[in-house]
This record gives sequence, structure tokens and C-alpha cells, in this order.
Amino acid sequence: MISEEELCKLNIEPPDGHAMEQARARLDNIAKPLDGLGQFEKILVQLAGIQGTADICCARRAVLVMCADNGVVEEGVTQTSDAVTALVAANMAAGRSSVNRMAAAAGTDVLVTDIGIRGDLPCGNVRVRKVRNGTANFAREPAMTRREALAAIHEGIVWARECHDRGYEILGVGEMGIGNTTTAAAVCCALLGLSPGEMAGRGAGLSDEKLRRKREVIAEAIARYRLAAADALTVLSCVGGLDIAGIAGVIIGGAICRIPIVLDGVITAAAALAADRIVPGIRPCLVASHVGREPLCSAVFQELALHPVICADMALGEGTGAAMLFPLLDMALSVYRQSDSFEQMEIEPYRRRR
Repeated sequence: MISEEELCKLNIEPPDGHAMEQARARLDNIAKPLDGLGQFEKILVQLAGIQGTADICCARRAVLVMCADNGVVEEGVTQTSDAVTALVAANMAAGRSSVNRMAAAAGTDVLVTDIGIRGDLPCGNVRVRKVRNGTANFAREPAMTRREALAAIHEGIVWARECHDRGYEILGVGEMGIGNTTTAAAVCCALLGLSPGEMAGRGAGLSDEKLRRKREVIAEAIARYRLAAADALTVLSCVGGLDIAGIAGVIIGGAICRIPIVLDGVITAAAALAADRIVPGIRPCLVASHVGREPLCSAVFQELALHPVICADMALGEGTGAAMLFPLLDMALSVYRQSDSFEQMEIEPYRRRR
């Protein structure tokens, strides 16, 4: 397992500046208005920098879904019991969940990992890397030990490396874990110094009473564990989830292997924020797919200087937003690769203003 010292000493290579310049030049030479693809042009240049070539390729792709249970559900902060985690995870492994349908339409694989579900899944097609059988209730004790948080991060790094070795060129991340909007909000509020009373949202649709309880639990835990000035690994171990820690590991692994990582909603945003605090230099590998419904989504993306391209008020989770972005990237790439240049069309090229 990776040690805390090794994790902190990881050296992430910056994007390839030459490849980025080549990609910008190619986009500017296409017979279209300059920056006509808007944010997608920035993403394409970013992908060139990550992959180290202007010949961007995103054909082989997958959504990696981390599944885990959260002890904080005991505090009445969710609509359903944590038994739903295993049911939905099994459904994803069988190819029947929302993310599977969307990923199939986008030519994308869905790969499911059990990193901390309470019981064993009665199905195949699951990568079992269970760190523990769900976290503890952080309203009463830390969610996990520091070593367990490190173990979950390690499993994510290993998974990203395995995907790189299998030829995947871009990865989306997703999750399944009842109660994980509570853990995500706790992590983000602690790391950003924000008020749970303003930032913790309704998740899958909490009543006013349950929302008040959710916010109280988060605020009390941040105060109890003195997380306002704590490091990210401490925050993860005290109030985080195994799914969040595992996704943080995937993000770190993606940065190491130079694989672009497409984020989904608030849980993956929380993982990205934690990963960024633990291993500076991972931001250039991140692509934000959409602005989730949870209030914290926008705050985290602003902190990470990320610009989601889908604004559809989604709250599906599972990595569905990441899957939705891939066909849009395909369309942008078709323009990037196949469109005629100004010279081919015998048109005077547009010039950038100095």
C-alpha cells in the first residue's frame, strides 16, 4: 500500500505545452469562427496536453464506479436505508442502471468496484477491493482510520493504472453509496471553510426536517474533529467515505498515468478537491462534465478552476454526467479532426486580436 509520505512526494508531470500549442493552432486553422466551439476548444487543448499529442484519442473509455456504504445514515440523513447501496451496485454490475444505459449509448464501458459495501454482492462483474464493510457513523466516531483512507486512495491509484495498461484513453468517475451527499458535503465544507447550513443540499430529496438534521450532523462533526484547519487526509478519515477516497485515488492515478478524468457530480467533486489538497498538480487532468444540483458543486468547481459544460440540473449520480459528456466530446473531436481548413476552402483566415 502507498504510504502517506510516498503519496505526498508524488511528482505529477505538467501538461505537454507543445502538444497544447499544436492543438490550438489546429483549432484556429479550421474554417470556423475563432473559439467557435467555446469551452470544448479549451477541453480539446487540455486533452492534448494530458495525452502529450495533438492527435487526441478518446475512443477507448470507461466510467469507473466506486461503491461503498456510509455509517452516517444511522443519523436519519437519507431517504432510504443503506441496503439500497448493494442493490443499485448489483444493478450496475448487471448492466441495468441509469449509467449503463447512458454509457452504452456513448460507447463507454462501466466498471464497478466494491470498495466498502457492508455485505457481499450476489453477482459477478464487480471488482472487489473492500477496505472495510462501510464506514463508521462519523456523528459518533471517525468514519475510518487514516490507514483505511490511505488504503482506499491506494486502490483508486491501482485501478487507474490498470485501466491505463488496458488501453483506456479517458476515464469518467462515478459512485454509489447511500448517504454520500452527506459525506461529500462534510468534506467540502471542512476543506473550503463553508457553512453546512448553506451548502449541504437535499441529496436524493430530503424533507425539511431531514435536511436540518443532515446540516446539524455535518456542522457538529466539523467542530468535534476540529476540521476547519485540518489536512485533507484527516478530513477524509474523519467525515469522508470510502467511495470518495477511492475516487480521489483514481484521480491521482489518472494524473500519474496522464489519463484525463471526467468528473460527475458533487461526490466526485469532493474527491477531486481532496485529491488536489493531497497531491498538488492533479488539476490539469480534470474535466468537469456538469453542474450538479447540490449547492456545493459550483463552489468546488470554482475552487478548482473547472468549467462544467452541461447545465441540466441533473442529480442522477453513478457517473451519468461523465457518460453524457463523451458523445459531446466526440462531436467536438469530429470538427477538430475532419473539418476543412481556411486554406482548403480558400477563405482568408480569421486573426486573433492582439
